[in-house]
Amino acid sequence: MSQERTYVSQTGTRALSVNKVLKNTYILLSMTLLFSAAMAGTSMILNLPRPGLILMLVGWFGLLFLTEKFKNSSLGLVFVFAFTGFLGYCIGPIISYYLNVLPNGDQVVMAAMATTGLIFFGLSGYIIVTGKNMAFMGGMLFAGILTAFILGLIAAIFSIPALSMAVSAVFALLMAGLIMYQTSEIIHGGETNYISATVTLFVSIYNLFQSLLMMFGIFGDE
Repeated sequence: MSQERTYVSQTGTRALSVNKVLKNTYILLSMTLLFSAAMAGTSMILNLPRPGLILMLVGWFGLLFLTEKFKNSSLGLVFVFAFTGFLGYCIGPIISYYLNVLPNGDQVVMAAMATTGLIFFGLSGYIIVTGKNMAFMGGMLFAGILTAFILGLIAAIFSIPALSMAVSAVFALLMAGLIMYQTSEIIHGGETNYISATVTLFVSIYNLFQSLLMMFGIFGDE
């Protein structure tokens, strides 16, 4: 009897811990998305240039490393906002280009934004409701993202539009998978740090939006 009570107690404690991580993750994710949007808007208003490839990579991976290093301290929150704010600054000039240079750019941006939101809420909601365990996707996602990242660099360095388009399509699928995987990790206790979970989901949303933005622009003959 005591063993049953212990099991029930442990199960209840685990459920509370999972719910806390999930709640904190979505709260922090909402805050970082708003902050990143504010930084994107600021870079657009000030007409700031997009950082070069090297600066973007250094800022991305440098801040990502610091966020992960200090994820168990209050400094982790500082670096989360620094990281997401930097990405907001990076995407601001891209959005400006679509809005100010391309015909129907506002429709392309809104379509990409709405689709990103629908995909995120749809996939994360599906995992939360069904409780499916997507742990098996981890290795495949890592390999796919690494491959797509390298191909994306090649496309950017050598200016290969067709490859860029293909990479965007692949990245959109990979980020959808990453949303499902990370949500599954949270609800099944595989991810217990809400800062790490937030960063993964933020990057998924960010890359998904960028990929859809490029795809919609091309499909719309822009």
